[in-house]
Amino acid sequence: MNWLRKSLRTWEALLLLLLVLVIILGSSLSPFFLSLSNFSLIISDVMEKAIMALAMTLIIISGEIDLSVASVLGLASVVLGVSVRAGIPLELGMFLVLLLGAGAGLLNGLAVTRLGLPSLVVTLGTLGLYRGLAYVVLGDQAVSNFPAAFTTFGFGTIPGTLIPWTLLVFIVLAVLFGIVLHWSGAGRRIYAVGNNKEAARFAGIRVDRLKLALFMLSGIIAALAGILFTARFASARADNAIGFELDVVTIVLLGGVNIFGGRGSLLGVILSLIIIAMLHNALGLAYISGDIQNTVIGALLIFSVLGPNIAQRIQASITRRRMAAQ
Repeated sequence: MNWLRKSLRTWEALLLLLLVLVIILGSSLSPFFLSLSNFSLIISDVMEKAIMALAMTLIIISGEIDLSVASVLGLASVVLGVSVRAGIPLELGMFLVLLLGAGAGLLNGLAVTRLGLPSLVVTLGTLGLYRGLAYVVLGDQAVSNFPAAFTTFGFGTIPGTLIPWTLLVFIVLAVLFGIVLHWSGAGRRIYAVGNNKEAARFAGIRVDRLKLALFMLSGIIAALAGILFTARFASARADNAIGFELDVVTIVLLGGVNIFGGRGSLLGVILSLIIIAMLHNALGLAYISGDIQNTVIGALLIFSVLGPNIAQRIQASITRRRMAAQ
């Protein structure tokens, strides 16, 4: 029974309770909330954020942050659209876009590891840089002449079901990221760097190389999200996914990942992802404006930062009292 009591005190248990409350709220706001078609819509709407949250989890656990992911997504979408319009085969265009994502992540990583700049400042700058480049390349235009098979994959479902194809992409990536983070030496090194990078260096971990690889991975994943976003909307625009970085960071932090690094689990992030996706959908079904939705997400972001710290202090206080009583 001790393991059960410990499990009930975890952040993931709190997220499960919050998920139940969101489901109750959604079902009370709209009779369509619990329908299978609506669940399919929820999954489709959140997949790009979900995929970017996987890489963001590793970045934040390592003690850094990447605010440029949504801008990389937008730039990737634009470059894919321009390449297809220029007659470049779609497969080659997607490969070039993934290389672009790696290059964007490399630039972020070099600025952090070689120049010693804070990742918050660096990626806040490249957030504007990559979005600006997207507007320079495409302006206010849109490209929509993509192959039918590409767009069908983006918004289509597995035949005979309401499961979006993009969910399969997320599941494969989530399994891979889960194995890397929780059952591999690379994952242990990521946690070690997030807990104390100087101690990690003394332990022989190549901290800068690890962080550089994580930023490049984040760029590649954001570019992949850009491909899926373009396929889902059948349109490449410079303003695609504006503001997604707030949701991605909120998903990761609400999932229990410590903003200072060193702690967190992929399970918590996935639970958080479901909560935020359902909350967005429930508020949308109730015709609540986007501004209010952003306010709610902002409040969740604050809660996700303060909540784990408050919980840890309460737990530490209880432990001290028990030790004093003994």
